[in-house]
Amino acid sequence: MKLGVFTPLYQNLPFEEMLDKVSEMGLEAVELGTGNYPGNQHCNPDELLESPEKAKSFMNAVESRGLTISGLSFHGNPLHPNKKVANESHEVWRKTVLLAERLGIPVVNGFSGCPGDHEGAKNPNWVTCSWPPEYIDVLNWQWDEVVIPYWKEEAKFAKQHGINQIAFEMHPGFVVYNPETLLKLREHVGENIGANFDPSHLVWQGINPVEAIKKLGRENAIFHFHAKDTYLDKENISINGVLDTKHYSNILDRSWTFRSVGYGHDEKIWKDMISTLRAVGYDYVISIEHEDMLASTDEGLKKAISLLKGALFKEELTEMWWA
Repeated sequence: MKLGVFTPLYQNLPFEEMLDKVSEMGLEAVELGTGNYPGNQHCNPDELLESPEKAKSFMNAVESRGLTISGLSFHGNPLHPNKKVANESHEVWRKTVLLAERLGIPVVNGFSGCPGDHEGAKNPNWVTCSWPPEYIDVLNWQWDEVVIPYWKEEAKFAKQHGINQIAFEMHPGFVVYNPETLLKLREHVGENIGANFDPSHLVWQGINPVEAIKKLGRENAIFHFHAKDTYLDKENISINGVLDTKHYSNILDRSWTFRSVGYGHDEKIWKDMISTLRAVGYDYVISIEHEDMLASTDEGLKKAISLLKGALFKEELTEMWWA
């Protein structure tokens, strides 16, 4: 396994300065945003697709520092009921696929998206319960009329351009938010649908990340991995449950808060996740995503690197001489 980072945390730095910084920290891979929510400060598809020379120089900058690109990330909502928003997300998605093809990057990361509740809706509608019965009607309409048709077509587009790993972050607010919904989309669309497995979005839903890794790993459905932690405030959860719409900055009153690796769950849990990833055959990048209100960018990333370096396996498995 390699240790990497999702680079929007250093979006204020020019591309090569960012590469120097993460390389000096001992990281081996970078995950680059190509637009939509993470921005494209370090990887602008329009520029790199227009100029083979720029694309070659771009890759030289990465490889000359001993780094690889683990994935390109378009995180947006191409299913948004606002057609302008949907079209912008769709265009970034398609350009990201074309750029991944040109640069030889095997994984494209993103969100499944979420439609509205009918054709004329203005905003996405994330359904979280099955009653009253109209919620089931909304959910069925979303999947049957929007989600499955869109991603069937886009999975074909990706395959035509050599991209066989579309990795969705299971993120509440979108139709794919847990292993069950990811596997549902995979069943209807094809095996190039998989996970950008981010435990931080699962644990606050009550999901055991180790068991979720087993479930998806048995289906060969983990294509990428985000290392981000979540602190669960048990007292607040005991009063208000886990669904929480308060702003992320309201840490003392929230039920859960994103933290640097090791500040939500202890080292043992992270070692269990890394071990289970290895057990299911995942031998790719662990990409750190930093979104911690209580740690500076540098300090939060360094803390995550320190813990994960002690947890990762770097050597090939040896023969089982004891059995």
